[in-house]
Amino acid sequence: MRNLRLGTRGSRLALIQSNLVADRLREHGSSVELITVVTDGDTRQGGAGHPGLPGGSPQGGIPPSEQGGTEIGEGIFVTALERELAGGRIDLAVHSAKDVPLEGQAGLVVAAFPERADPRDALVTAAGGATLELLPDGVTVGTDSPRRAGFVRFARSDASVRPLRGNVDTRLARLDEGGVDALVLAAAGLDRLGAGHRIDQRLSPEEMAPAPGQGALAVQCRADDSELRELLERIDDRAVRLALMAERLVLQATGGTCRSPVGALATVEAGRLRLTAAAVSPDGREGHLLTLEDEATEEAARLLALKAGIQLLKKVVSLVAGIA
Repeated sequence: MRNLRLGTRGSRLALIQSNLVADRLREHGSSVELITVVTDGDTRQGGAGHPGLPGGSPQGGIPPSEQGGTEIGEGIFVTALERELAGGRIDLAVHSAKDVPLEGQAGLVVAAFPERADPRDALVTAAGGATLELLPDGVTVGTDSPRRAGFVRFARSDASVRPLRGNVDTRLARLDEGGVDALVLAAAGLDRLGAGHRIDQRLSPEEMAPAPGQGALAVQCRADDSELRELLERIDDRAVRLALMAERLVLQATGGTCRSPVGALATVEAGRLRLTAAAVSPDGREGHLLTLEDEATEEAARLLALKAGIQLLKKVVSLVAGIA
């Protein structure tokens, strides 16, 4: 029996996510060994051994060169794993799907998107029981994501957004110490870390459109490893794959690295695909939300995403023009 070497980041959340995939593969009779790989993103976040979730989403519409010292560049958590995979030192890698760049590396393929966790963003406060609408005037919200910052400002023009780096545990500690009044984090990360009880409000995609791929895992392998690709197909969720394709195509249609934060969430139910997408200016003064629906086929999903992307792009261009 082939022993699969699964590459993973060393953070607590990454290990939890990788073990979810490893367990699924073991159910199909495979032997799986986890190989920890330290990425540049882990080093900048304070070390791979720190538990938690990476900072802002690289898909939030800000190119790495414009993200400054607090933001992690696009794909930085993925690159080291891909290097190990391409070099044959590991057989597969597990990524947070939202971290995977739109342009895949030659010779590698995402062979499986397992079942998805809650894709929404979540509001967390120290006392609990709050909502974004009912937070006190002048509230300080901690986040490094330009997408989340834009939507927070759009919902609450009085809010002060404070850049806050670090993993989930570090950010929760800063919150509990009074460094900020509230946090916005990925619900999936909190749930997987066993911290879902800290969530005050799970924000709807209409309130805060998630990063494309948020809450989903992407399992990558070498394109020429037909044996492994066949195995990974057994844990691939076709509905998740279709939804993520639509979300990522929205981002691609808007330029992928435009300066205005963009979010998208697609769901598949009863043979229909529903796509919610939104763009907002970084200062939160302007925003645009749309929801489209069509049959849940690949062709229809592509057309739907293109239509949404074109509509958002028109709005995004006007938003960016005012700050470029």
